[in-house]
Amino acid sequence: MLHTLPIAPQFYVTAPQPCPYLEGQMERKLFTALQGDSAARLNDSLSKQGFRRSQNVLYRPSCTECAACLSARINVAEFRPTKSQKRTIRRNRDIARQATSPWATEDQYALFRTYLDARHADGGMADMDVFEFSAMIEETPVRSRVVEYHDQSELVAVSLTDVLSDGLSMVYSFFSPDYTGSSLGTYMILDHIEIAREAGLPYVYLGYWVPGSTKMGYKANFSGLEVYMGGDWTMLRDPEAFRPDNHPLSNDPIAEQVANIQLPDRHPTKGL
Repeated sequence: MLHTLPIAPQFYVTAPQPCPYLEGQMERKLFTALQGDSAARLNDSLSKQGFRRSQNVLYRPSCTECAACLSARINVAEFRPTKSQKRTIRRNRDIARQATSPWATEDQYALFRTYLDARHADGGMADMDVFEFSAMIEETPVRSRVVEYHDQSELVAVSLTDVLSDGLSMVYSFFSPDYTGSSLGTYMILDHIEIAREAGLPYVYLGYWVPGSTKMGYKANFSGLEVYMGGDWTMLRDPEAFRPDNHPLSNDPIAEQVANIQLPDRHPTKGL
């Protein structure tokens, strides 16, 4: 009888390119494929180590001279809504939530295009066509849901959400720019906190918080926010006082980063 060892994920690094969040910086990502029977466990394990999912790829920033992009999650037990966030909940009390399987629809794509044209016309997703949009929604090897929000019969917001063992990961969200006074982006996060609380899940993963970025800085408005730094999750007590460590020597070499990644049911890869 032949005995084979499980194949460990292979990690790669993207070529440097201009950072979409901080002017003058270059971004680089460490990534691996998400596939096979262990995809869900790998997604769980690497999400807890600052990785994010995009279709069948898991990635994490690995820039040479900057460490500003920090994976962020909300500790549900520590979250307390502000007065403004309570008003947002009241303003959207008539919005209906519907969670469905990850299946793309024409209404979703129409809303997605309207959102991009209004908010991110010059972004990396601006040219995404309907087939690429469908792939973003449907090509998921893990447990995912599309959470739709309707104002009566009108679709006004959507979140593609992964269900992890310890929380919800908001992979990508978009909403109607016509509802400017409703703060739908904030409302979706608040609602996901409530979904997680009802399900007994301790965290809501938000992607990356980037201090100094107008696009990504809003996540610090949520109490109970934790950021992944130096291999651990740290509560962000005072966002205004936070300063990222941008010294090039503060970033470990790629080989060392990979060696310290915890894989499911294993010790760090350094010992393999």
